[in-house]
Amino acid sequence: MTTILEAVKGRLIVSCQALPDEPLHGAPIMARMALAAEQGGAAAIRANGADDVRSIKEQTGLPVIGIVKKVYPGSSVYITPTLQEVEELIDAGADMIAMDSTLRKRPGGCTAEELIRFMHSRGVPAMADVSTLEEAQQAERLGADCISTTLSGYTPYSVSRIGPDFELVEQAAERLGIPVLAEGRVSEPSQVTALLRLGAHAVVVGSAITRPQLIAERFAAAAGRR
Repeated sequence: MTTILEAVKGRLIVSCQALPDEPLHGAPIMARMALAAEQGGAAAIRANGADDVRSIKEQTGLPVIGIVKKVYPGSSVYITPTLQEVEELIDAGADMIAMDSTLRKRPGGCTAEELIRFMHSRGVPAMADVSTLEEAQQAERLGADCISTTLSGYTPYSVSRIGPDFELVEQAAERLGIPVLAEGRVSEPSQVTALLRLGAHAVVVGSAITRPQLIAERFAAAAGRR
């Protein structure tokens, strides 16, 4: 049986997410967005919330990487922070679960290693979202099945960049024995090609494809510069 990591190798993963204050928020809408991504050639979908995961799996034939974004007081970790969110995603049928694997304090009293072990006990692979090479190497030691550069530039100690973190992708691909997925600020097809050439196992693109208000904003800004 083909695993999700085999299915996405050298291909595009589309992140279909809309927050409550955004116009496309809602599981039925995200499921249609995921269907459009599937028709466009996406190999998998990254989705936020159990309801979205369920709807997308019903609407498409694609594997789904599930996350739950939830804010807890006293912690800046908000991507699948606790065991509760992991259980919600497993019950929803997520094919893989991504979680914040940075060095920051996480809420809920459960460590990243314990969450990874729990996922594995339920037969679900774990993706570690990291912001630095150190975090990527730690995630590998903790047993993560793959890492993603999702949080590069979004922690106080990682380098903020305009575009993708090509350096982190290249370094992690060279030094890790698990797949490295490139994610974060990928806005052009040429960047996808470059990231794969640097060793990315797959590339995740979100806002540039699935957040039309931001896409329209780019074009409106261009019009304003005439």
